[in-house]
Amino acid sequence: MSSVSIHKTKTSEEVLNDVITITEPPYSLLVWNDDVNTFDWVIETLIQICGHTQEQAEQCALFIHHKGKYAVKKDRYEKLSPMCDAIKERGIGATIEIAVN
Repeated sequence: MSSVSIHKTKTSEEVLNDVITITEPPYSLLVWNDDVNTFDWVIETLIQICGHTQEQAEQCALFIHHKGKYAVKKDRYEKLSPMCDAIKERGIGATIEIAVN
C-alpha cells in the first residue's frame, strides 16, 4: 500500500511575511521612577503621549512608584520610539526593551 503526501509550497511573499513576523519581537516602553516628577505630571504624560485613560495612567503611575519601573505600553519598536522620546523630553525616564512574556 502506498501513501500520498501533499506539500504546499509557500510563495516568496508568504516566506517573507513569516520572517518579518519572527524577527519583529514585541517591545515594551518602560517608564522609570524618580524623586523629581510628580504623580500628576506622570499621569498627564501617559494620557497625552501614550493615549491612556485617566484610570490606566493612575494605575501605571502607582506601579512605577512602587516597583521602580513599569512597562506602560507594548508594541513595535517603530511605534514606541517617538513615545519614548516625547516622555524623555518631559524629563521623565523612559526606555524601550524587548518585551518579556
